Amino acid sequence: MSKVVIKSRIESNGIGGWWIRLTDTVDGREMFCNDMTEFEKNIELMGSDYGGDIDVQWSKDPNVTPEHFHEVERAIHAYQVEMGIERQ
Repeated sequence: MSKVVIKSRIESNGIGGWWIRLTDTVDGREMFCNDMTEFEKNIELMGSDYGGDIDVQWSKDPNVTPEHFHEVERAIHAYQVEMGIERQ
């Protein structure tokens, strides 16, 4: 069985910052993460529905600033290192 895909899209929040929209591709459920703490909690919650057997697919809106993108990218890398996840 293939892994369940959780889409993680970096978006501008409209007030000068960013958020990450998580979308479960099986049931269409969405969660918004205003910081990496929320991302960590919500991705684990979504993944627990599938025994943690998920594939996170990243994308970003074109209106996300380079500064916000790099801020999120650095935080994601730190999370991956902490969790022992290999970068693809």
